[in-house]
Amino acid sequence: MQQPAIQCKALTKTYGKARGVENLDIVVETGAFYGFIGPNGAGKSTTIRAFLGLIAPTAGSVRVLGLNPANAAQRTALLAKVGYLPSETQFYPDMRVAEVIALSARLHRKHCAAEAARLCERLELDTSKKIEQLSLGNRKKAGIVCAMQHDPDLYILDEPTSGLDPLMQRVFFELLEEKHAEGKTIFFSSHVLGEVQRHCTCAAVLRQGCLAAQGSVSALAGTTARCISLQLAQGAQGVLPAALQGLPGIATPTQVGHNLQFLYTGQPAPLLAALAALPGGMLQDVTITEPGLEEVFLHYYTEGV
Repeated sequence: MQQPAIQCKALTKTYGKARGVENLDIVVETGAFYGFIGPNGAGKSTTIRAFLGLIAPTAGSVRVLGLNPANAAQRTALLAKVGYLPSETQFYPDMRVAEVIALSARLHRKHCAAEAARLCERLELDTSKKIEQLSLGNRKKAGIVCAMQHDPDLYILDEPTSGLDPLMQRVFFELLEEKHAEGKTIFFSSHVLGEVQRHCTCAAVLRQGCLAAQGSVSALAGTTARCISLQLAQGAQGVLPAALQGLPGIATPTQVGHNLQFLYTGQPAPLLAALAALPGGMLQDVTITEPGLEEVFLHYYTEGV
């Protein structure tokens, strides 16, 4: 049986009295396209740094590609097989992009010129410029090339699309999908839930340093909840009608344009009866749909379920 690409047991990292992550049990199977979901500050970067041996866990164990990143000799062997993109890419400002990419290749002891050129062309990256001349998005592109050019077995990417414009985000995920089709394992963190739903097969949800859920994306998105959108008359917008207040299964509503939107987990009959009992003219329209992953977990974060 093939060993997981990443496996951690009871991983805990504290910073004095400050919380990092606590008792994480995560399994990423080889060949998975895995999303690591959580809002900013949830502990995603701390977890990734522990996977790479950049920080030492306070407790628990980590194995990545069967190697222990806390062991110096094994960490060196591990990093040769990993493509890592930090959430904030930092390079020597006076170096040109081509020099940074070549340096990264030499550190991996590989000849990557052809693959680097292909990636730069796909990402529309000008390699003649100095790092200090680059925008945030172009620095992120340089980091992507450095992370991917040596054809690693495992990609660990921390908030990889931050700074990229929508077109480049699409190109970036095309590159990842191509690598995934070749059997590579991809692990990336994100607080953009739509990215995870579109591309990932599996995911874990981190909330306040603790693992809240883990499994296939379809299972995580699966819910009996329904997304209810009410278009109310002028003057009634933004206020949950009294007939609906206290109805079991209604989550805290949010204002979306001219609509009032909320998740509902109760039975349909009481909701429909309450809607039918609203004063004439108050309810202009109603839409009932299955929620997407983003709607489910936005509710999850805010409600603390």
